[in-house]
Amino acid sequence: MSLHSNRLAPARRYALVLVDLSVGFTDPSRSRLAAPCDEVIEANRRLLAAFRERGDPVFFTTVAYDAADQSRVFREKLPALNDLVAGSALVEIDARVAPAAGETVVVKRAASGFFGTDLAARLRAAGVDGVVVTGLTTSGCVRATALDALQHDLRVLIPEQAVGDRDEAAHRANLRDLQLKYADVVDLDACLALLGR
Repeated sequence: MSLHSNRLAPARRYALVLVDLSVGFTDPSRSRLAAPCDEVIEANRRLLAAFRERGDPVFFTTVAYDAADQSRVFREKLPALNDLVAGSALVEIDARVAPAAGETVVVKRAASGFFGTDLAARLRAAGVDGVVVTGLTTSGCVRATALDALQHDLRVLIPEQAVGDRDEAAHRANLRDLQLKYADVVDLDACLALLGR
């Protein structure tokens, strides 16, 4: 028996949360965590332009570690995370989607942009009731951030073309599960049209 889920009503105001579009995840020539993602970057450029034109809030996340005891078990499980040293080029947001003046980069040490950060408080202060979650990777930090956004009673949109993963099967399976239980996975153009209403 299949589970029925509803399409969420649109939020009154969305913030854009760009998850881990840092060099460590976007440049395979420099990082073992990265995979080719030019199409994902381009989709995020379009979303950034739309949010900036409307004056709606934009938040970036990046993973960075500056102490050995931070996220010890996560880093034991995935040793490549140790490459994401605070202050290094790998934790900088990719220049193709660089933050504009006044846009916040939330530094995180876990998968979710909410865990151990002030992102929820920042979103409340911005007066939003929904988030458009994008970035890398679908099966990891995007999923964790979208799930936690829902658990903060935010309406979650995920533009399919604006997220990516090193593993295509994991990407597809997680988009399907997110759509079923936690978010509305939508086409990029449909998302842009909704934002423009």
